[in-house]
Amino acid sequence: MRIGMLGAGTVAQALARHAIRQGHEVVLSNSRGPASLTPLVRELGPLASAGTPAEAAAADLVVLAVGWPRVPEVAASLPRLDGTVVVDATNQFATLPPNPRIADLGDLTGSEYVASLLPGARVVKAFNALFAQYIAADPRHAAGRQVLFLAGDDPDAKRTVERLADSFGFAPVDLGPLREGGRLIQLGGPLSGLHVLKQD
Repeated sequence: MRIGMLGAGTVAQALARHAIRQGHEVVLSNSRGPASLTPLVRELGPLASAGTPAEAAAADLVVLAVGWPRVPEVAASLPRLDGTVVVDATNQFATLPPNPRIADLGDLTGSEYVASLLPGARVVKAFNALFAQYIAADPRHAAGRQVLFLAGDDPDAKRTVERLADSFGFAPVDLGPLREGGRLIQLGGPLSGLHVLKQD
């Protein structure tokens, strides 16, 4: 599979490493341009490349892993993603720690808002509820595998993300649609930051 990363921070890099270990090609992008990613691409090896956000978004599966304030700008820069599976790994931080504030989206969940900015995309909320260092680490532990909560409105898209996460070593748990499931794992939700192992 060819996986596009919108963002090249700690979460995107962690997922890129997992993907490359499984033989997937990864296209990384950021706001500073492909040239700024040359050292990272060299470190990741021949399955990694750098591109523009539009080039990353042309991949088979796309991961949105940018800071919340940049989400509208990034979404507006992309072509229509009709049918593309987009993993929404964002958290709706209006301001970051040490003085964090959650963006007020009214009745919408964060991923419903993201989906509204990406018409035609099949959005799956995943990888947002774990700190980056726990995404980067081996999800297989002596007591079981790290649970990965996910939510989405498209069953086939969720199955694609589940298979990918399972190949990384995570134990995917489907929480249902973006509205109900997304609310459980977004900032302020009861499963946000909850680290659970599934006994195999």
